[in-house]
Amino acid sequence: MSYRVSKQWLLARLYEHDLIIVDCRFTLGDRDKGRLAYEEAHIPRAVYMDLETDLSAPVSQHGGRHPLPEVSHISQVFGKAGISQSSRVVIYDDQGGMVASRLWWMLKYTGHEQAYIMDEGFSSWKDAHYPVTADVPIVIPASYEPKAQPVMLSDMEEVRQASKSGAPLLIDSRETRRYAGLEEPIDHTAGHIPGAVNYFWKDLLNAQGRWKSRDEIKMMFAEIPLDHEIIVYCGSGVSACPNVLALKEAGYSSVKLYAGSWSDWISYEGNPVAKGEE
Repeated sequence: MSYRVSKQWLLARLYEHDLIIVDCRFTLGDRDKGRLAYEEAHIPRAVYMDLETDLSAPVSQHGGRHPLPEVSHISQVFGKAGISQSSRVVIYDDQGGMVASRLWWMLKYTGHEQAYIMDEGFSSWKDAHYPVTADVPIVIPASYEPKAQPVMLSDMEEVRQASKSGAPLLIDSRETRRYAGLEEPIDHTAGHIPGAVNYFWKDLLNAQGRWKSRDEIKMMFAEIPLDHEIIVYCGSGVSACPNVLALKEAGYSSVKLYAGSWSDWISYEGNPVAKGEE
């Protein structure tokens, strides 16, 4: 099954009544940039969701830099955007699908069946001279009834056991230098969870910034048996989501997200840190 659609697919269905389009553009370190870009121009009918206010809970001692909100908060955000369980939802950003995949994961986590990301971002849509607007759509709120899927989520204790035992397999989605502990521009401690292997999420994209084909993605993960249980993490639970989506598309059935990720792991005193290659 594919969880991605092309910009051509979206253009052809732009005004179908059951389609909800969500703009998730967000720039780490400049929290207002995405919303301002949306206000300037966006795909017609698109609503905006902010990574930090809509798709994350407030930061506390544990939970990481982008804590996963409670299901009740998620339901309110989705309902306010007009999303119901029967909606088809197409999500885009301009960050290679990183933030769009976070919303896709949250929809799947709450039991939504028809959630997709646009595999090219807003710039590609605009460069193709497809329609854009600054008009904010009038949204009729919906009732979003969540059907939580706890099997999709992993917590720190499960990750700690996986680190010790080697199962499930831990996948670190950050760039190689951060995984290896050679640099850490965001969090206070460099390195990775012991036992984790590195699959940088941006390797899912080709030279043009578009997602690779399913066959190419399968080749990327070819060393991992399809029946393996997998836990995916990153720095704060956002850039891990493209890898979760890709693994599911490639046929892996048991894939969990460690939502707190590295920034949660290092918030617990005594959790071990590894550096270099595993």
